[in-house]
Amino acid sequence: MHKVYRQLLAALEITYPQYLVMLVLWHQDDLTVSEIGEKLFLDSATLTPLLKRLESAGLLRRQRSRQDERQVVVTLTDQGRALQEKAASIPEAVQCATACDTDTMAALKQQLDDLRGNLNRAT
Repeated sequence: MHKVYRQLLAALEITYPQYLVMLVLWHQDDLTVSEIGEKLFLDSATLTPLLKRLESAGLLRRQRSRQDERQVVVTLTDQGRALQEKAASIPEAVQCATACDTDTMAALKQQLDDLRGNLNRAT
């Protein structure tokens, strides 16, 4: 699966973890680093280097929140928004590569969500 994503994302010049960050921001822009981390189950120590690279690539901006200077708000740039259109075909291409239909993918996602929930409750 990683190999499929790597090939598809090479044209966009982003990595799979960076793609996940972009997916979150395409769904909801102007999130704090901690909000992105919650959605991706990543801590800020892991997320910050990803965000720095995406910022260096001109895809997003990071700035301190006006309401709470401890928080850093992440916002897509025009270039970051434009990348969404280029990435639009990726989910379908991955689904084709897996040879799974939509129902199978949804069931697999649910099983993984259940597994994560069970592991979180066990720790």
